Parts: sequence; structure tokens; C-alpha cells
Amino acid sequence: MTEILRPEQYEEYEAFCKSHPRGGFTQSTRWFQVKNNWKGEVVVVRDAAGKIAAGCAVLVQKLPVIGAALLYSPRGPVCDLENRALLKELKSGLDQLAKKYHAYQLKWDPEVLASDDQTAQTMKELGFSLFAGPEGFETIQARFNYHLFLNGRSEEELFQNLTQKTRYNVRVAMKHGVQVKVVGQEYLDDFVRIMQTTGERDGFRVRPKSYFARMLDALGEHARLYMGFYEGSPVCGAIATNYAGKTCYVYGASDNVYRNVMPNYLMQWEMIRWAVQTGCTLYDFQGVSGNLDENGPMYGLYRFKKGFNGQLDEYAGEWNYTYRPVIGKLVDLAMAIREKCKKH
Repeated sequence: MTEILRPEQYEEYEAFCKSHPRGGFTQSTRWFQVKNNWKGEVVVVRDAAGKIAAGCAVLVQKLPVIGAALLYSPRGPVCDLENRALLKELKSGLDQLAKKYHAYQLKWDPEVLASDDQTAQTMKELGFSLFAGPEGFETIQARFNYHLFLNGRSEEELFQNLTQKTRYNVRVAMKHGVQVKVVGQEYLDDFVRIMQTTGERDGFRVRPKSYFARMLDALGEHARLYMGFYEGSPVCGAIATNYAGKTCYVYGASDNVYRNVMPNYLMQWEMIRWAVQTGCTLYDFQGVSGNLDENGPMYGLYRFKKGFNGQLDEYAGEWNYTYRPVIGKLVDLAMAIREKCKKH
């Protein structure tokens, strides 16, 4: 039985999401508070005993000019993707949600490996089409992620597992007296300043302070703001989440000064320690480019993450179900024009 939950039922879904292997912080109803320019809905499937067997947190963006909406489930759905009957039933509940909002498209991007032909076939049978790009950043969520599977290892075992160069860099930071602390929102101005420096250096746009504040407020104990200090001054920062057995390095920044004392390496190590101490199974470094050319502009990010001796995983991409093809084509055209204008 499918059901669109009422807000007073969200606590039940949260318990399900936090305990499910496919749960994640962007599938939490807390994420609705972060994405406050979208409306949030939750669709579930209940088993014969009335318990939630599958779920999907959905962001709804209304497009008033054309009288339609986009449904997007970031890293959804939360269910056993090998259970075709369950997935089909969940999709029928999402169809009801699409009818409610006159949606032109449903988009989701579960953490399905590009090599997973079985899930790809199931999605195709349900009417979804796949969108992916070679670099991995063409989709909303990064398509290539760097993962460190903890496998019950101790801090000492994980530290010894780092590459020799990365272990050396962590020790350099310690030797020079770099301090990494979990701090409050009073340090958000410093964090945003360093983020802007990083954005200018690496060529990406930085979210406003209000977004990071909402993220920390909404996720509460599931998120931390880390700052690295050298000689009392903040020189790097990161926001990490800890939810459903996974710790994710979501945002990171480093100043242009004192990079020689390697503060970012120690900060990463402290976040990995948080994952170990809370019994997580995975530390997710999040996105890297799919272009592994050593001369490529994004290779340095991959090289940094690779030093922690995890593995690079390639996801399939975004799965789209289009309810109103004509409107979908118009929206795609408008988006393409918008992106073209940004480049000029």
C-alpha cells in the first residue's frame, strides 16, 4: 500500500531512513528545511503489517509560468532496488504525487553503480531514461565519488592504511601545531570567507552563509562544522554529515596561506575519526571528476582524496521519468539557454 505521509508521520519515516542501508542525509525530512525554496513530500510503501518497506523523500519545485512542477528525490529512493515489485509500487505512489502537483518530470539519482545492469534494466522497465556525463558534474549529484569503507577497522589500522605521503602530511600538521576543532556557527563568517577564497582559486560558485546556517540548524547532531587553526587563525574548514551509518565530507575550504603546514590533511583525518567513533561503515569523500588525466583541472582534488586509500566508484547518473514530454523539452531548452548565457 502506498501513502503520501503527513508531516506528523515524518518521525516514523526518519527512523526508517536512518536504519536503512540506502538511507542518507538528503533523504531525511530534515533536508526539506535546507532546501527551503522547494516543497517537501514523502511517499512510502507499507508492508502487510503496516510498517514502512520503502520510502522516498521528494523535493517539489513549482514552475508557475508553465503550471507544472519538477519532482526530485536526491539520492532516493530508500528501498531494496533488487525488489522490482516494491520499486514498482513505490513508483505508483510517486505517480499520485506527480498528479497532485501536475509534475512534468520525476528525477532521482540513487547510489547505483554504473556496472549495475540489473537495476538499470529495472529502471528502464519502469519507464525511466538515464542521463549521465563524462566528467561526473553534469548531473545534480556528483557521479564519481571517492569512498573509504571502514570495515570495522580501528583508527590505528585506518591511519596505517593511508598512503605514506598522506600519513606524512597528517603528521606535518600535527608537528606544526595545527588544531582542528568542531565549532559553532559563530565561525560561519570565517568558513564562508575561506570558501570564497577556494571558489575563486578552483572556479566554483559559493553558497551564501544562510544556506550553511540552515544546513547546520536542520541536521543538528547529524552535521558538524570543522575548522582548522594555525597559530590561532582559521585556515581551513569543512561541513560533514553523519547519518544512516555514513559520514560525508560535503563542503570543504582552504585558505591560500599556510598550506605548507597541511591543515586539510589533519581535518580529513579528524572527520574520519568521527566516522569510526560513531560506528559508521563508510566515509564518503563525495565528488571527484571522472577525468583522471593528471593534467586535468580537477585532478588535484582526486589526488588529495586518493591519498586516504579508498576507492573510486562510478554511479550510473540521474534517472528521469517524464510525464509531460513537451513541457520537459521546453524546460531543457530554457536551461540550455541559461547555461549558455552564463558563459558569456
